[in-house]
This record gives sequence, C-alpha cells and structure tokens, in this order.
Amino acid sequence: MNVQIDRDYIIQKTKDMVQINSVNPSLSPGGKGEAEIGTYVADVLSDLGLDVKLYKLKPDRVNVVGILKGVGEGRSLLLNAHLDTVGVDGMIIDPFGAEIRNGRLYGRGSQDMKGSLAAMMGAAKAFVDTGIELAGDLIITGVADEEYASIGSEDLVRHVSADGAIVTEPTDLSLCRAHRGFIWHEVETFGRAAHGSRFKEGVDANMRMGRFLAQLDNLEQELRNRPAHPLVGPPSLHAARIRGGLEISTYAAHCLLEIERRTNPGETESQATAEIQSIIDRLESDDPTFKASLKATFWREPFEVGEEALLVKILEDSMTNQLGSKPAHSGQTFWTDAALFAAAGMETALVGPVGNGLHSEEEWVDLQSVVDLAHILAETAIKYCR
Repeated sequence: MNVQIDRDYIIQKTKDMVQINSVNPSLSPGGKGEAEIGTYVADVLSDLGLDVKLYKLKPDRVNVVGILKGVGEGRSLLLNAHLDTVGVDGMIIDPFGAEIRNGRLYGRGSQDMKGSLAAMMGAAKAFVDTGIELAGDLIITGVADEEYASIGSEDLVRHVSADGAIVTEPTDLSLCRAHRGFIWHEVETFGRAAHGSRFKEGVDANMRMGRFLAQLDNLEQELRNRPAHPLVGPPSLHAARIRGGLEISTYAAHCLLEIERRTNPGETESQATAEIQSIIDRLESDDPTFKASLKATFWREPFEVGEEALLVKILEDSMTNQLGSKPAHSGQTFWTDAALFAAAGMETALVGPVGNGLHSEEEWVDLQSVVDLAHILAETAIKYCR
C-alpha cells in the first residue's frame, strides 16, 4: 500500500519545533521545559483529528499523547519521542535558529529529537490525508525529561499501553535492538578530622578514597576486557565527581565519590553494586581504619530485543523498502526510554534519523532521513496494526 508523505509539512514542523526552547530545567537552570512545545504538539495532533491528551507532571513539564483510533481489533503501535533537549551553552550556531543548509537543519534538538517528532506527525498525517484506516490504534507520544530522569515515560506507561513501541531516538537509520543501562553510585569514605599537624589523631578520608579509586580503576579495566555484547560492546564505569575535606590544614573527615556504571543487557543493579562493594570489603579487611559506605542512588535497566521479534521483522522490511537495502542492526551505548516501554510489556525497537552533534556545539539533522523515517513509520504501522 503506497503511503504519501508530505515532505514540506515534515520540514516545517521540524523547523517550528527547533525554534521552541524546550531545554530541560533539571539539566540547565532557566530551561523552559516542555510546556510550550507540548502545547504545540498537542495542537498539531488535534488539527490532524487525533484524540489528544496533555498530562501535566510538574510546572512546565508535560507529556502529550495523540491516538489515531483503529477501526478493528488489530495490534496497537506506540511511536515515541522526547520533547526536552539538553542545554545550549557553548553552541556556535543559533540553537533556536533552525537554519537549513545543504539539506541539513541546524539547532538544538534537531536530531535529538524534534526531527523524529516531525516524522511521527508526518506518518499520522499520511493516514488522515489518504483515508487509510488501521485496524489497531496508532499512538503518538511526546514525553518529558528523557535527558535527565525520564519522569515522562515513567509516568506515561502508567496510563498508556500498546502491543508494540518504536522509540525514534537518533540511530542514523540503523535498526537498534539494544542499549546499555546505567547505575549511579555514591561511595563515601570516613576519616577523623584533626589539625593538619596532628598526624597521630587525624585519619584522612581523601587518602582512603585514593585507595578505593586505585581498586576501582582495576575494576574498570577488567570490565572493558570482558566479552563484549555483540551490539553494545563491553560494560564500563567512570568516576564522575569527587569532593572531600573542608580546609587545607585539616584532615578530611569525609570524601564523597559519584560513580556511573554502564550496564549491558543481562547485567543487574545488584550484581554491579556487589562488584563495587567487594572492593570496600577487601580494603576494610586489610586496614581496620578504612571505613566506607556504598549506595546505588538511581538506575535504569538495559534493553534488548531479539531479531526474531515481529516488530523487528516488520521494521526491517519497511526500512529495506524505503532505503533500498537491509538496515544494519545496531546497539547504542547510551540509555533510552525504550527500556521502560519494554519493561511495561511492549515489543520495542528503535529507529531514528541521520545527523550529528548530539549534546554538542553544532547539532543538525539530515532532512531526507526525517522524511525517510516518516515513510518507515507509516509502512510499519500498516503492517503491524493488523
């Protein structure tokens, strides 16, 4: 079935949304949040005739859901993109200019992921314009806060469900079947404050953290030497931030280290935490003055879907038809909301447009790839929502 995609509409919607400041306020003080772009997306979907609902999460933080109702008992398909962007400090282009040059649209969020939002809108518009009816529901979702803690998708799965979900994070038009998870850990070492001259009384928490860091470095190297996952590579960790001590002439009583551990499919939070705890246990056994604590403060699970999944097979077929060759199957080292949709019982995969400069000084999206994505999403919906 031939679906007609409105190229000019998609490009204009991409431009409109890039021009809206939707910087995540949890990342960048003064960020506008998703309220304005959420209203814009809701209005566009309403104009297309979808049943639309705005979910207010916090001041200036919203989710948008638009449903193109199916006419039968077919499978439902959810399309997802996030509304928020990272900050704009240090950009060498106008972050909200949406300038088009040589087939590329420049600006913050152009690839991550307002082009994807526009492609989702374009796919829905194709069905409205042509009168093609799906047996199952097509659900368009724009969510808050993916760039920080994903409160948007975490809330969305409490209210909305579907048989399948496509997260349109930028994949450069590869078919992404896996990504890593992450855990944020805090390690605190404890000393005893004393005047800097009283070495018999002071216990240096910073020095003890140094011992821990040396052992953590060994673990990090060991992680990267483990057998790599075929799509996402090896697990990893890094020591992100450290602070300890009060004054230069005082022994540090406390030192706090923040660690990010990136987990592969098959790894669990408890397993990764136990590996770090074992370092503390060894150091405490070697020296009774070594005291430390460990806690996992926040984590998200990794994601993986098999190549035999129905949604993956249909996506691959649709991508082959549009792009002229079979797509590469890929994995991402970053985390996405796909893990939340999969955990909620939805068959999930990722595909998104081509571009460059995610989170950097010059972000752009290839406009032809956004149009291609709209074709892929529409064809996939026709085949899946039967």
